[in-house]
Amino acid sequence: MFKKKQAESIRNTKSLKLLLLTGTFLAMTGITTTGHADETTQSHGSQQSAQDRVLEPLIVQGASYETENTGSYTSNLVSVGEKDVLTVREIPQSTHVITRDRLEDGGYTSLDTALRKTPGIVVLSNDDGRSSIFSRGFEYDNLYFNGLAAPLSSIYGTQPDMAIVDHVEILRGPQGLYGGTGEPTGTINMRLKQAQKEFGGSASVSAGSWGTYRADADITGPLTENGALRGRLVAAKSESDGWVKGTDNGVELAYGTLQADITDATTLTFSLNYMGRDVKPFNGLPTYADGTLIDLPVDTTTGFDWNDFNNDVKDYIVELEHKFNDGGHVKTSLRYADRSVDFLYGFSLDSADPDGKVDRMRWLARDFEEDSLAVDAHISKPFALMDMDANLIMGLDYRGYTSDMKQGLANINGTFNIFNWDTSAVAKPNVTYSTDQTTDSSQYGGYSQFRISPLEPLTVMAGGRLSWYESEVTNNLTGARTSKVDLDAEFTPYVGATFDLNDNFTAYGSYTSIFQPQTNTKVGGDIIDPRTGNQYEVGLKGSTLSNDLNGSVALFRLEDKNRAVDDPDNAGFSLAQGKVRVQGFETELSGRLLPGLEVSAGYTFTTTKDMETGTTFSYWTPKHMVQIFSKYDVGTHFNEMDGLSAGGSLKYFDDFAAISGGRTINAPSYTVVDAFLNYKLTEDVTAIFNVDNVFNEKYYERVGSTMLFNFYGKPRTYGFKLKAEF
Repeated sequence: MFKKKQAESIRNTKSLKLLLLTGTFLAMTGITTTGHADETTQSHGSQQSAQDRVLEPLIVQGASYETENTGSYTSNLVSVGEKDVLTVREIPQSTHVITRDRLEDGGYTSLDTALRKTPGIVVLSNDDGRSSIFSRGFEYDNLYFNGLAAPLSSIYGTQPDMAIVDHVEILRGPQGLYGGTGEPTGTINMRLKQAQKEFGGSASVSAGSWGTYRADADITGPLTENGALRGRLVAAKSESDGWVKGTDNGVELAYGTLQADITDATTLTFSLNYMGRDVKPFNGLPTYADGTLIDLPVDTTTGFDWNDFNNDVKDYIVELEHKFNDGGHVKTSLRYADRSVDFLYGFSLDSADPDGKVDRMRWLARDFEEDSLAVDAHISKPFALMDMDANLIMGLDYRGYTSDMKQGLANINGTFNIFNWDTSAVAKPNVTYSTDQTTDSSQYGGYSQFRISPLEPLTVMAGGRLSWYESEVTNNLTGARTSKVDLDAEFTPYVGATFDLNDNFTAYGSYTSIFQPQTNTKVGGDIIDPRTGNQYEVGLKGSTLSNDLNGSVALFRLEDKNRAVDDPDNAGFSLAQGKVRVQGFETELSGRLLPGLEVSAGYTFTTTKDMETGTTFSYWTPKHMVQIFSKYDVGTHFNEMDGLSAGGSLKYFDDFAAISGGRTINAPSYTVVDAFLNYKLTEDVTAIFNVDNVFNEKYYERVGSTMLFNFYGKPRTYGFKLKAEF
């Protein structure tokens, strides 16, 4: 049953015993919900007989939805990992939505700052916008904008600013059906803000600790009298010195979108986004030689005055969608991106001795240009098959990337001291590039997914994809072509099922897969087989009838096979025999827990193992992670305090580690608490006060090696924002 309860309003009161919290996180909390739901799905539990049952009328939802102005920390709708908008309970995998309200309340301006406070996500910190993002032990290597893929590499800082985003959707575990190649970590899709038929907008200014300043403007409305043509403009500019000495982080962006109703059911959308970052980067602290973390002031640096990082990102998106009266749709979309990055920075290349001396430093410079194109065309069509509800999705897609990278690096002579670092001690080097290479890769494929409900509460889905992939690297200094990969008709399967236990709960199971090409060669010179990531997941999802509260419990096992290992009989060659296993348990709760109280909470238990060596695979993934974010509208119960909201977040990470040169770097567990107050000065003007790390916890948020990539978490930080809406 897809798009269940579309065009139906449920007007009754029912008790929902929720999944979650404390102990085994299976404790149940009784909550009574009232009111009517505007769900976009057909009703569960229809009593019609097979002989006279027909497809129920649907509210056409298409391939996207929005969370702006909902006031909620949850969404009952999900499109990530799918081509349709479906309810959370119709997706047989773990999902999470960061709504626009939660982005606003958290004060998140970059994707990595938002994901640091998101259940099931591990962010290996760097400069904001340049952090590495992990889930279930693997790093995300692609982001999606309105369902279209964009390559992601943390070093180039191309993560978007959140000013242009309506909401962020996260699907955990491999999803190769619509993605083809990629890491088995999952999918992050950002729904960009859309033009509205009603005039409106906002403007805000903010300031905070570490010389932070920011201004945002957002305006939308009709460009014709009937709103058939409408537009939206978003602009933002921010500057921050950062809490680490000698660092800063500046962002400027401009986003515009036009949307035209060609017919009542056909919409054409064009969006353009520009973002530029100007950063003085910092690459973390060294440890002592034995891997012991050094107790230092949190503002300690290992950089130099000439450290610099700049990038420019331009994204163009065109979307044409037609919605059928029966709830299906056909959509063609295209995204082109032009990215340019240049940076030069120094960093430690050695551990520190007991007196704090670091004997080796290095500088790294890159000039990087990338063009990428993503195209997708698909159709989704519901129909009746032998009196059973069914839906078929079929599509074709293409992804192509071309990048040019020049790199220079050299050691820096001298001795430096971590306890008394002199950022002016080294003159800016004259950069010469020793590497100049071009990388071309392309993937095209076809996919299909079939859903059917053989029984009223049961939906079964199966799908598959064929992918063709090519990649090669050219050394522009010699003309030699290296690392050529050519894969034909690589098949990626997908199987899942959901079973509605009652109006509130759905059990589910799925098998999902993805593949990742490798460049290692075996004896004879052929490229080894690609890695394959396969996941089994079973779980239980629940929601209130009004869909303002969602919960889930999931068990998963993910195996990444065919990993390159050294050929013991042939030095310099590889075998595709390695295997990694990641497994665990997750539970989440999001939405309106009580009148006036919004929550987003989750617990994740994860273990990772290299099956060849028997050792931990992802040392930086904590076994236990807890994330809780909440907001209470005080005026709900105290009329004299109408307009006041208070909230905050709690993040707990169990101890984690990194392995460097045979040494283990252990990072202790930590707990960080943030808080905020919102107060409506008038109907249209709101003052927002944030305090991050309320108790000024001193902790290492990331560890990497004995030389660098060990980062302290943010110390206590204050922020104030004034926002006007019109």
